[in-house]
Amino acid sequence: MIKRGIAAYILSIFSTVFCFSQTDIPKDYFTNPLDIPLVMAGTFGELRSNHFHSGLDIKTQRKEGFKVYASAEGFVSRIKISHYGYGKAIYIQHPNGYSTVYAHLKKFSPEIEAYIKDKQYKKEQFEIEVYPRSGTIPVSQGDLIAYSGNTGGSGGPHLHYEIRDANARPMNPFLFGIDVADTKPPKVSNVFVYPLDENSYINRSQKPVELRVTMQKDSSFVTGKINAQGKIGFGISTIDQQNGANNKNGIYQIQTTLNGEENFLLTMDKFSFAETRYLNRMIDYGRFIKKKNRVQKLFIEKNNPLSIYEKHVDNGMLSIQDSLSYQYTIRVKDYAGNETRINIPIVGKVDTLVKPKEINVTDHYAYADQPFSHAEGKFTVYIPKGALYDDTFLNLRVSSDTLDFHQEDTPLHKNATITYDLSAYNLEDREKLYLGRLNRKGDDIYYSSTRIKDNTLTTATRTFGTYTIGIDKTPPVITPKNVTKGKWMSKYRYLKFKIEDVHSGIKSYRATVNGKFILMEYDYKTKTLIHDFNDTIVTDTENNLKLIVTDNVGNSATFETTFFRKK
Repeated sequence: MIKRGIAAYILSIFSTVFCFSQTDIPKDYFTNPLDIPLVMAGTFGELRSNHFHSGLDIKTQRKEGFKVYASAEGFVSRIKISHYGYGKAIYIQHPNGYSTVYAHLKKFSPEIEAYIKDKQYKKEQFEIEVYPRSGTIPVSQGDLIAYSGNTGGSGGPHLHYEIRDANARPMNPFLFGIDVADTKPPKVSNVFVYPLDENSYINRSQKPVELRVTMQKDSSFVTGKINAQGKIGFGISTIDQQNGANNKNGIYQIQTTLNGEENFLLTMDKFSFAETRYLNRMIDYGRFIKKKNRVQKLFIEKNNPLSIYEKHVDNGMLSIQDSLSYQYTIRVKDYAGNETRINIPIVGKVDTLVKPKEINVTDHYAYADQPFSHAEGKFTVYIPKGALYDDTFLNLRVSSDTLDFHQEDTPLHKNATITYDLSAYNLEDREKLYLGRLNRKGDDIYYSSTRIKDNTLTTATRTFGTYTIGIDKTPPVITPKNVTKGKWMSKYRYLKFKIEDVHSGIKSYRATVNGKFILMEYDYKTKTLIHDFNDTIVTDTENNLKLIVTDNVGNSATFETTFFRKK
């Protein structure tokens, strides 16, 4: 890496930022962070669970260990290592005000690896987040910064790559000239139409209607004619694919017109992390929960402040009048300009309603703009203002130690709180109790992060469902993979264990050799703990190893042995 003076470097950053406007996006400033052809496993703005995808997922040929390069000059401004999420990640600040992110890394370059290992050993923990000063780790464009991997929440080897603006908002890397071969138009698998108030209906029904789509000779699509009345809106399930891969990636733009006039435009150029969870408002969340199919609404309901909407008339909603005919067109585009067009003929017709909307009226009604609380049996629930998108009748029922907390097909934008009264339990048992959500079969409990205070258990959740009390008196299980008592480990680079916990899950772990902390890297996907002997912490011939693993309610397991090693 090229070293530069701190003062000169900071001066160059400020002078460039003030001279450069981010409205003029540089097309040739950032280069490919890998030295292999770009093939996409995921694209910017792709619909994920509770969030939009914030960058590009670049395939690494199903392998780890490809060299990752700084795509422009700058300095390493942040290094984060976590078990989940981005895993091992590097953030680089650039003189023009932008920053880049490189995530799911296997390991860092030697210089950065030594820097972060020193921090980890000083804090005696694997998960860490540091913010190096500007002159600490400067980089030039093309400098080696890491090796690609599969750490954190990655579902397979790849590099997650982001470009963020000066306000840390992720932007579409394609805007910066990152080029990927793409001759495939987007695919649309489902088209739905929704009645949007009590006076609206479609084909004599107030339920959402799925439309049959037929391809035409010009490769456009058309649906069957629909009869409608009142306020309606449309939704589509759509994906895009680039050349060289069959991954179901995100689209770039959706435009709709009514009788030739534009009434809705959505473009995936940029968003903020503060708004990304509103994706659950944008999609048909109930259908996603029931069918695992994301239908993107082409209209904007209340409590949806997403910035990805560029233009719209009446929030993209259509007001259909009796005896009038309409031509509604949806155009789905990728960044390369490939387009898929769907034409939908609509006829306004007042008709007899045969399928009215069903409303499940209950004793509990929550307003979206007000907090809601309810106490029943040993449970108290609290839903803060703004957690619900719509005013909602809630299904709440308590049976002994189980709470039916509405249903999971209703989204929660903020954490709701569930509190349980522990008075009936003795002090010994209380420490091993937790709150968890039952699976759909009702035969397993998913641990929900639980806090014990005085006589109560409390958990915060953004998922409705059935919650109950779990008890965990079983310690984690530690299984050594390559070490036994008295074994010589001289020819081994790594010390490996498998750790598991069947109830509340792993919370923490700590290993020492001859009383000194050793760094263990945890991969929750494979349940493995690994120590790298190259850390040079283990220097004695005879070594007493001690590993303690603790679960989320405080049960712990200890493994101890003696091994031998010569360097």
